[in-house]
Amino acid sequence: MREEIFVSGRNIPNIDPYLNIWHWQIPTYLFLGGLAAGILFFAGLFFIMGKEKQMPATVKWAPFIVPFALVLGLFALFLDLKHKLYFWQLYTTVRFTSPMSWGAWVLMAITPVSFVWAASYLREALPRWDWKLKILKDFEKWVISNRIIFAWAMVILAVILGIYTGILLSAFNARPLWNTSILGPLFLVSGMSTGAAAIILTSKNHEEMRIIGRIDLLLIVIELFFITHMIMGFLAGSEVQLAAAHLFLGGQFTVSFWVFVIILGLLFPALLEILELFGMKVPIVLPAILILLGGFIFRFIMVEAGQITRYLY
Repeated sequence: MREEIFVSGRNIPNIDPYLNIWHWQIPTYLFLGGLAAGILFFAGLFFIMGKEKQMPATVKWAPFIVPFALVLGLFALFLDLKHKLYFWQLYTTVRFTSPMSWGAWVLMAITPVSFVWAASYLREALPRWDWKLKILKDFEKWVISNRIIFAWAMVILAVILGIYTGILLSAFNARPLWNTSILGPLFLVSGMSTGAAAIILTSKNHEEMRIIGRIDLLLIVIELFFITHMIMGFLAGSEVQLAAAHLFLGGQFTVSFWVFVIILGLLFPALLEILELFGMKVPIVLPAILILLGGFIFRFIMVEAGQITRYLY
């Protein structure tokens, strides 16, 4: 029999239940934001390195995914808003201490940049495409001649966006599972990994797939390190942090976290990519799909589990 001593009127089932206000919209938004950040980061980086021709899917074709991902992510975020008609008020002020303010302005900047970058390669994808208006044709020429500026902007904004998707959660000090500084870098690396996976699915160049696969393998190792570091930090923390770690170490999220995120989403894809590096024929599409699914489920678990954890007074 389990006994609990209540020192206050809190934590009484059906009287003081936990507050769950974030549903599928938020993890969907976080996943698509991280995915977009990963794709744009690699597109800008390899363009700056002068590898546009060697890495066509990375620089040219995968970025076509980004405008759709950002629009869908913003739409999911819009659906979650309680007062939808007042979303524009986020852009009437700048609060440097507010992660949501940072996120709103970064998305305001990176969304049009992603559209412009994809549009600058549209005629390569569709040779018969015609912009019709002279002003659009002149703007296209200007963008093409100044792509290096957009590439640097994408790299910088993508890093900020990727970190923001984690900081958005870690800023909630009242939720022990989210209240860790490792969440920002973890979500950044996870977003980079999902972006690399999307590039692999887009590419038809075997050498390009090998290069991105090696980068993705390194990102998986870093992501596993961050997850291990996060859990170890919880285990060395206070009682509420121990309870947060217990959700993944015997609690209700143990199976979903270890099976779908760690094993199928990270370890198994890493194993397949290692075998591919040693010359074995491995369907490179399989680890890419598993990484995307693992990243998606990871965000669902973190959002849901984080809302369950709480401080007891």
